[in-house]
Amino acid sequence: MKLLFSKMLTHSGWARNALVEVGALGTITSLTTGVTDAGAPRVDGVAIPGVPNAHSHVHQRLLAGLAESGGGRGDFMRWRELMYRAVQRFDPDTFEAVATLAYMEMLKAGYTSVAEFHYLHHDADGSPFTMPQEMGLRCLAAARDTGIAITLLPVLYAHGGFGARPADPEQSRFVCDPGMYMDIFTALHNAAEPAERVGFAPHSLRAADEILIRELLMAVRQIEPEAPAHIHVAEQRSEVDACVAWCGARPVQRLLDKVDIDARWNLVHATHMDAAERAALAQTGATVVVCPTTEANLGDGVFGAHEWLELDGAFAVGSDSETTISPADELRQLEYAQRLVTESRLVLSPSDGGSVGRHLLEGALAGGAASLAQPCGALAEGYRADIVVLDEDHPALIGRTDDDVLDAWIFSGGVACVRDVYVAGLPLVRDGHHFDETSIIDRYRNAAEFLLQ
Repeated sequence: MKLLFSKMLTHSGWARNALVEVGALGTITSLTTGVTDAGAPRVDGVAIPGVPNAHSHVHQRLLAGLAESGGGRGDFMRWRELMYRAVQRFDPDTFEAVATLAYMEMLKAGYTSVAEFHYLHHDADGSPFTMPQEMGLRCLAAARDTGIAITLLPVLYAHGGFGARPADPEQSRFVCDPGMYMDIFTALHNAAEPAERVGFAPHSLRAADEILIRELLMAVRQIEPEAPAHIHVAEQRSEVDACVAWCGARPVQRLLDKVDIDARWNLVHATHMDAAERAALAQTGATVVVCPTTEANLGDGVFGAHEWLELDGAFAVGSDSETTISPADELRQLEYAQRLVTESRLVLSPSDGGSVGRHLLEGALAGGAASLAQPCGALAEGYRADIVVLDEDHPALIGRTDDDVLDAWIFSGGVACVRDVYVAGLPLVRDGHHFDETSIIDRYRNAAEFLLQ
């Protein structure tokens, strides 16, 4: 298959008349610029790499906008209680319907791949399904139905708090012993198609102590040596305080001291690292996955992005709680939070003084590809043909070229600027609409009306 894009952000920079040839596996086999007569369909607009979504909990899409009322100042734990109540009603069919909607919305927003941090393993009473991997299979089914590429991260959730505190009844759908976890991981690994990845995800140091993490990471790596590993860490100050009270160390430092962290690791949030933790983590090559809109929604705090980037730290972005689903929103919030803290502008600008939007996008593309362990995040030979086309006729983009288009998309136009989306060269979104949009919304409507009644 061949496509000719009028404007494209390639791995080498901006190009005009870029001819992309896509092989049978959806990989770019050739990318030639300056082509005037290709005999291939021409795609106008501004083509950019699809963005990897490095942290998602699709079941939380159901809660978007439902935790914004109530007396007094709420906190993360109050929100978590609401989430626990909501998940009790999910069955495999309603879960899949919600997941499918969320994945479709990701595509329409410019995400072309997703790392699904999946911990809703069991039935409502906490008992395993006949196939313990049932809910994970529904994640894969939802991804396949929409066309989004997926790295599935079955979550290890063993405890209810630091020091192996027993899990609460509300957490019974999440909890697995080591044997059950490896059964789920192995089954999902065997079910994954060649373009899909399955990784390891201890929920947090609260929910899985370092001994368990080391034990199961070794077992996982015997099955999949390059499996990415993801963990929540240092999201709230209360978590840091509880970790110090338990072991005398802050959570990021504890993780670094007790687990062999390398470039295959991804620390989700890491909001409350201190300078020593930050410097030590940067040396490992690990990626920090920031979720700025969720962190803002929950009042978690502000990640020290400027300090992290000064250390050449890798980062990716994720939609997390699905309060809003848009890579532009995440990148905008990432920069704006720094502006609010520092009372200055252009905080995360590159050293050459260029575009903040392009600098952040390219960071999220590279970090996201590493986070998902997939050949995505760039438009070049050997990468998957995950392509987002921005509508240059959208008012936010009119009169802009090259980097100015990226800044206008991220800091102004957002989702409305996304016109077409391709994954592995296949057109999934055209003129802002997914190919199966009506059916997906109808299924979601039926599920949501049941779950929220």
